[in-house]
Amino acid sequence: MGVFGIGTNVKDINNEEPKGKMYHVACKVWFTASCSPRPLSLKFEGDDGMIQTISDITIKCSEDKNYNGIPSKEFQCSAINGGLKIEFKLIFYMEACKWVMII
Repeated sequence: MGVFGIGTNVKDINNEEPKGKMYHVACKVWFTASCSPRPLSLKFEGDDGMIQTISDITIKCSEDKNYNGIPSKEFQCSAINGGLKIEFKLIFYMEACKWVMII
């Protein structure tokens, strides 16, 4: 710890960016009575330029994160898309009110 308190509040900051292919998504969300977001379905533009929809999302767990000091909520999810089970992360950046999917 420095003389002026530098480095005292960095223990909760994750300096690394999420790893994987990132897609910006439109997410249909239900907010619980405690204001906690619960993703229900999402739409995104695939690599082929087609709009894809994922519904019936199963949330395995969620965790509050700080990526480079930006508060976010990360969800570990799975869903059936095109007959295949896919595993992905959904990240909600609270200040920007923006959702991204990491595969």
